[in-house]
Amino acid sequence: MRSPEGGVDRRAVVTRHAVEVTGIDAGSALSVGNGELCMTVDVTGLQTFPSLYPVGDGTLLATQSQWGWHSTPAPPGAELTTRPYRTSRGDVPYVDSPSMTGADDSAMDEATRWLRANPHRLDLARIGLVWLADLRTPTPDELGASRQVLDLWTGVVTSELTLRGQRLRVTTACHPSVDAVAVRLDAPPGVFGIRLAFPCGSTVWHDAADWSRPDEHETDVEPAPGGVLVRRRFDGNAEPVYRLRVRGDPVRRTGPHELVVAGSVAVSFATGEPSEVDVGTVVTASREHWPRFWAGGAALDLAGSTDPRAGELERRAVLSQYLTAIQCAGSLPPQETGLTTNSWRGRFHLEMHWWHAAHFALWGRPELLARSMSFYHRILPKARATAATQGYAGARWPKQVGPDGRESPSHIGPFLLWQQPHPIHLAELLRRAGDREDHLELVEETAHFMAAVAEPTSDGYALGPPLVPAQESYADLRDRVRNPPFELAYWAWALDVAREWRARAGKPPDPGWDEVRRGLVRPLIRDGTYAAVAVAPFTVRTDHPSMVYALGPVPVTDLVDPEVARATLHDVLADWDWPGTWGWDYPAMAMTATRLGEPATAVDILLRDTDKNTYLHNGHNFQTATLPLYLPGNGGLLAALALMVAGWDGGPPLPGFPREGWSVRHEGFVRSP
Repeated sequence: MRSPEGGVDRRAVVTRHAVEVTGIDAGSALSVGNGELCMTVDVTGLQTFPSLYPVGDGTLLATQSQWGWHSTPAPPGAELTTRPYRTSRGDVPYVDSPSMTGADDSAMDEATRWLRANPHRLDLARIGLVWLADLRTPTPDELGASRQVLDLWTGVVTSELTLRGQRLRVTTACHPSVDAVAVRLDAPPGVFGIRLAFPCGSTVWHDAADWSRPDEHETDVEPAPGGVLVRRRFDGNAEPVYRLRVRGDPVRRTGPHELVVAGSVAVSFATGEPSEVDVGTVVTASREHWPRFWAGGAALDLAGSTDPRAGELERRAVLSQYLTAIQCAGSLPPQETGLTTNSWRGRFHLEMHWWHAAHFALWGRPELLARSMSFYHRILPKARATAATQGYAGARWPKQVGPDGRESPSHIGPFLLWQQPHPIHLAELLRRAGDREDHLELVEETAHFMAAVAEPTSDGYALGPPLVPAQESYADLRDRVRNPPFELAYWAWALDVAREWRARAGKPPDPGWDEVRRGLVRPLIRDGTYAAVAVAPFTVRTDHPSMVYALGPVPVTDLVDPEVARATLHDVLADWDWPGTWGWDYPAMAMTATRLGEPATAVDILLRDTDKNTYLHNGHNFQTATLPLYLPGNGGLLAALALMVAGWDGGPPLPGFPREGWSVRHEGFVRSP
């Protein structure tokens, strides 16, 4: 049966998915955070054993923020350069670089590598246990019985453990509105302390901390009420990059970049003056905030279902809400590994922003998405300049960036188009969820570029070349790829939405938008299915099957035939290269199945047993050893569930769940377009 809206016991839903960990498990690191700051901890409730929670040559156990960035001094020639690509209107300059594999950019010159690696995100502090007698870090073989619980209802991690026969209890929390963490240490007096260690910034792809260059940064410490004030400087600069206020007593300096606190500690972080908070304030604020979080927005209860997969789907939904709230709800679009560990040196990917954060609006928490929308407003002048350099109107949004909004040299990123409609889509979701911020300028500037970049051809307005579609398998063919179905449909829908925004603002239609929208070419159909692109090889069967997403993530448009979309979906499901997919592909395909009226297929896809669709004990979507968590998967899961539960304008109720086997209690969802 499928239950009506309402009647959700929210506390029961949340608390039955508390995460309990016993022992050291590299896939079970837990985090506390507030969207701007996040601290990830091991079984001790701290960052005592970083080498046992590895990722590449780094660790999962980071303390990262949205504002903590660093740049090394630039080498000569570190300026973006372009090369021309032929279009129907003449040569257009694009930032370009040699092809590369994964994190390997060794073939690039020093200046290009610098541009890709700077600015990079900082690991602000490593906070772990020490034995006070000799200031030695405990070793794993000293660990006895342990039990650790993340109480999702309060956002507090409680760790009970034994080290060399000594029992202790560690309570870890993050303040919801101040960038501060607190650690309450209940242990025999004089036995344990807490060490704070500070690394240099790192330009390595997967690690924000470099411990090998102690002479290239400075840690200044001075007394402050109840503890000390710390200033962190880099590269000989006089101005600190960030500051910390450490509240604990006593605090002593034990090395050039180390402090030890003999007991509980509260640490606040800032680029300016850190807040003054104590342990009790932080823990209490967390305990008060998270019940409000869970009481607001949408809720989903699958407890009455007879389908044996329902409990796992509900677990993924609850944990994904927590993880995206602490990792993806800050003032910048998040990196794919959030604030837990680094990927791409902490730089974020704007084509992933929708998958990280669109669900906030659909789950009735638009304020969490609105925080990062300010980034588009801030970099709008740069996006306009990029479009103007290429001879286009409007704003062209970059792909792989840091807080400065500068594009990274790549043979892929500068050629992607599918991030361009995202600001329109996100603004529309915010509007539908009741957000009243004015995003009309973003919508219009985005639409101006979308209309300008469409290529006039004898068949109509086309996309590309040059172009790399969402299915990046075609990157080396960027100089001839054209008309991927997902991008074409997204263009059509977003231009329609932009026209509606202008009409609501009392503005007349833009004739250029209308001409392009009416004249968009239709996606190529071969053997009854949509081809990935309109040139040979027409469909490479690996990476994202993005031609399917022309209906699903993208609402209904007149460019896409639902029956051809259905045939394309089932053709993909029959024999796609699943190891080549990524975590957000599964919710994307589930959205397609939902819009096609195939709820059983949608559920099967969302829970398909493949490596890239694995959700770990702590709720993270695992991908690879170097991507042990992948938040676009978590955010995409929530976006898919919102569509499956609340549906879309004019659509049926609960379109994504079969009638048999599923009891779906829900409340607070926002309908999708």
